[in-house]
Amino acid sequence: MNAIDVTGTPRWWRALGLNRARLSLAREYAIVITFVALFATLSLTSAPFFTRTNLLNVLDQSCAFGIIAAGETVVFISGGFDLSVGAVFGLAGVVAAMLEPHLGPAAALAVGLLTGLGAGIVNGILVTVGRINSFMATIGSGFVLGGFALVLTKGYLITVTNPSYAILGRNKLFSVSYGTWSWLLFSALLTVLLKATMLGRYVFASGGNELAARLSGLRVNLIRTAAFGISGLAAAFGGIILSSRVQTGQADSGTGIELTIIAAVVIGGTSIFGGQGAIWRTVLGVLLLTLIGNGFNLLNVNPIYQQIIQGLIILFAVGLDAWSRRTS
Repeated sequence: MNAIDVTGTPRWWRALGLNRARLSLAREYAIVITFVALFATLSLTSAPFFTRTNLLNVLDQSCAFGIIAAGETVVFISGGFDLSVGAVFGLAGVVAAMLEPHLGPAAALAVGLLTGLGAGIVNGILVTVGRINSFMATIGSGFVLGGFALVLTKGYLITVTNPSYAILGRNKLFSVSYGTWSWLLFSALLTVLLKATMLGRYVFASGGNELAARLSGLRVNLIRTAAFGISGLAAAFGGIILSSRVQTGQADSGTGIELTIIAAVVIGGTSIFGGQGAIWRTVLGVLLLTLIGNGFNLLNVNPIYQQIIQGLIILFAVGLDAWSRRTS
């Protein structure tokens, strides 16, 4: 007997009542169920968790990663990967910190943002025009950008003494940090871009079926380059928020964060194969990872188990994505 029935659904899935519609629904909203369950559990088991101070702290801890993850989501949907975000994160902070004495805080932070945008566009050109696999292209560019940041700093920290430089990273509005407001605004703008503009629809089309998109007349190379540009801008945005918060530029400040970012995007239900995803689910993915760390600290749980749980959640999310596509 075939393991797959005439509807294209594995028989063992149907035996569990998981047809294609239910599998797709589970894939879409698994992050919501998981997030609510974890939030409720921590609220009941830890008295300090469900307090205004702690919850605002969770948002503030998440904001830089959340901004980067939102940009990474756009790249994923377009059918690519960006593993250079950690290097861009560090480089943008270094550039802003080094230029602040010469340009002032606002202009220095703006140049840091433009640095990330430029790096993202270069990544897009390498992937589209250069026809280099996005995985390898962004690993290579990440090494280059990270090395360039080390050359600029010579391995030292770049300290900024101007207190105005810390406004973005430390100031608050209605008790909520500017970083958190920036994350919410950036995520809202990208949501509108993806859901309510032609570019957003083109991004989904390019990631869903590249050949069909090209045959329809879409300029896939330009669309994907724009997606990488957004990712680079987002990584730089996160980098300057951290640099502003600590009033320091550090070349290796973003080392290793790309894996956490990709984990948050995948946990949020964005497909690693392209063409499917949503910013709001990535926001929940980032918050879920932050809540795991925050909750484990409050409950004094060994951090080793935190890694195990995160890994299991990632495997479940990727497996659900693969089965959803295989049965569609």
